Amino acid sequence: MTSLLPAGLVANAVVSASSANLGPGFDSLGLALHLCDEIVLETTESGLTVHVEGEGADQVPLGPEHLVVRAVERGLQAAGVRAGGLVVRCRNAIPHSRGLGSSAAAVVGGLAAVNGLVAQTDSAPLSEAQLIQLSSEFEGHPDNAAAAVLGGAVVSWIARGGDGPQYSAVPLRLHPDIRLFCAIPEERSLTAETRVLLPSRVSHEDATFNVSRAALLVVALTERPDLLMAATEDVLHQPQRAPAMPRSAEYLRLLRRHNVASTLSGAGPSLIALTTEQELPSVATEFGAANGFTVTAMTAGEGVRWSPGVTVPG
Repeated sequence: MTSLLPAGLVANAVVSASSANLGPGFDSLGLALHLCDEIVLETTESGLTVHVEGEGADQVPLGPEHLVVRAVERGLQAAGVRAGGLVVRCRNAIPHSRGLGSSAAAVVGGLAAVNGLVAQTDSAPLSEAQLIQLSSEFEGHPDNAAAAVLGGAVVSWIARGGDGPQYSAVPLRLHPDIRLFCAIPEERSLTAETRVLLPSRVSHEDATFNVSRAALLVVALTERPDLLMAATEDVLHQPQRAPAMPRSAEYLRLLRRHNVASTLSGAGPSLIALTTEQELPSVATEFGAANGFTVTAMTAGEGVRWSPGVTVPG
């Protein structure tokens, strides 16, 4: 039996972008980035109204098929409540279809905003574990979703069981000397389109290579940034995706030639660089500017924040 939320409740959530895989950690390692979307919910007597500002404003659907709306409905169901109607306002800063976790942010933000509504009732908000599980069910893998929920760097995994996949994650303490740079191109790419480029089988040799690098990357991210170049090597997905995004692949090769530990961000075409230097080499910034990339220094993003009302600090 679900309870009906009263009209007039307002809540919001602020959620970070994310970079998944980080090279060898395919579908497992993720890193939140300080580039945020905000979602504001208001309960009404009936109906659905969706407003979108910023990224994707003229491209996303404005009805029940909108990803945030779908996440809100799932969150309400999980919390054991329902709304007669909703006004959903999205203020988007995370670029869409660039490998920066915009879909994960939409789902995590929608679920977390439900917590802001539920906190104004006698019902219990969704826990972090529930947020990770529910958002990962939308994504099919937990790396972006877990980073958006927890913030910072995360290791995530999937347990297979009779009740379906169970998604879990733990945070990592990112070494304070590591600096992040994100290179975002004008072109777009869809994860579903680049996943079909990946082989269904890999050799033991390639699997061993990536397992060793993923394990090393945990050490590099937390204790030994000097190991980042070796730790971000990958043979399972980046070489296979390179033909679909030649400029990103060329940029990635250039950065690594200049000893900058860099990877595709998720499925691309954005890149993420992890370095202990204050700036990227000038040749790298010049290449980016000449080839349509916006290169920005970033800090790690916080975990999702939700609140009753319309203001979340930070």
